[in-house]
Formats: sequence, C-alpha cells, structure tokens
Amino acid sequence: MTAHDPRLHAFRTDLADARLKGEVVAERFVAGRPARISVPAADIRKAPKSDSGVNTQALFGDDVLVFEDAAGWAWVQAERDGYVGYVADAMLGGRDHAPTHIVSVPRTFLYPGPDLRFPVAGQLSMGSRVAVTDTAETRGTHYAVLPSGETIIAGHLRPISEVVSDYVSVAETFLGTPYLWGGVSGFGIDCSGLVQLAMRMTGRDVLRDSDMQAASIGEPLDPGPEHAGLRRGDLVFWKGHVAIMTDAETMIHANGHTMLVSREGLKDAIGRIGYLYGGPTGFRRP
Repeated sequence: MTAHDPRLHAFRTDLADARLKGEVVAERFVAGRPARISVPAADIRKAPKSDSGVNTQALFGDDVLVFEDAAGWAWVQAERDGYVGYVADAMLGGRDHAPTHIVSVPRTFLYPGPDLRFPVAGQLSMGSRVAVTDTAETRGTHYAVLPSGETIIAGHLRPISEVVSDYVSVAETFLGTPYLWGGVSGFGIDCSGLVQLAMRMTGRDVLRDSDMQAASIGEPLDPGPEHAGLRRGDLVFWKGHVAIMTDAETMIHANGHTMLVSREGLKDAIGRIGYLYGGPTGFRRP
C-alpha cells in the first residue's frame, strides 16, 4: 500500500474513493457523489459526531464529493483543496445552479428581497460562491438576486473569473476577525485558513494546513542574517503556525495570542512564540 495522507485521500479500512483502487487497501471502493455546501460555513470534522474536533470548514457554494451518507453524517472530500472529513448531511445540497460570482468582502448579508431594510435572512463569508440569476435596484442600491430569491449587495460580489493581484491586501481586510481553530471564513479563521482564503481570492488554491503549506507553496527562502531578506508576501512558518509578511519587518496572522487576526513585528513574534514553540521552521516565497 502506498502511503497517503488521510487528510487528503478518502480511505478507511472499510471504504475508499474508487480513484484510489490499487493504491490503498479497503473492503469497498465507491465513486464520490457530487454535492455542494448549502450553509455559510460547514465544519469538517475528524469523526461523524457533533463533539468531534473540527479540522477545517467548507464555504457556501464549495463543491464536495460524498463517499458515504449515514446516520446524519456525510463522509466527504472538498474538491477545492482535497480535504477529507465528516459534515452534517443537512449542510449539503445539489449542484443545481453553476456559481457565477464570489463574495469579495470579508462578510456580507443575505436579504429576503432587494431592500436593505428587510430583516436579514443570512450571511456569507468572503470566498462563498453564488449563482446570480438577476439584478435589482431599490433606492439607488444595487442587488444581486440568487435562485432562492434572496439578494446580496451587488458591490460585495465579483465574477468568479476576476481575481485580485495582492493576496496580502486581502488578508489585511480580515484584521480584527476572531481566531477560530479550523476556521476558514470571515466569521472566524485560523492561521493557515487566512493564507488559504487570501490566496483563493487571487485565483490560487493552496492546501489547507500549515504543514502542507510549508511543503508546497512557492519556493523555500533563506532570508539571511536577521531575516533581512524578507519582503511583503513572504510566509514565515513555525511548528503548527504560519504568518504573512506585510513588509520586511511586520507580519499579519490569525493567532491564539490575541485571538484575532492581528499585526505583529516579526522580531517580537519570534521572541514570544519561541518561548513555547521554538523559532521559525522555514520561510517560503509564493
């Protein structure tokens, strides 16, 4: 059997993704059933129970493959980043309408109709994909209409084909967002989730966890003495943590120290984090 990371390959002793046949050992192999996330943020858990730890999340409009659906839980693999885990099956829907737009602000509201004075019907995070079927205007405010009839402020969306160039500027819009282990949204986010979501808005899908990112994003970097070779956009890794340099001396990261997305001087962070976890384990330039 070839070694496979179970976070990125759907296999158990009793069941596995049909694409892995011949590579892993399992009692049965099945093809994944296409589905789509239908809630603002779906927790992807380690096990099919509500008190199991959250490994990551999938956002509204994300496509997944379902390999098993039993007792209210679906065993899925996210198509965007390959992450495998369990979600409550009530969080899944069909792929009825092809997404046309993506939420381009940290958070936005859903309204039951084209009027910002209506009671809010829901909320979505940056990175959520929606299908826009119509437009409307009320008192000079423009709305995008979804298949459900709900609306979003049109200026909070952009066509999926459009991307921004600077992922750091995207990350900076999340300053003050609460830290959430496993979070990947504007409602709560962790260190590698911030990197992943910010890069997603530039059209680049990267792997989810910090160890995966440390092995795959861009190229390894030797910043030299006193880390003088760092620049905006470079990534700094510690064991289990990642931060984004905003300039040669300052970084932004979702962190458990402030429990927020916050700025911090690199030298200060190295001193503070080193006390418990040691120094940086690596640097990469996307």
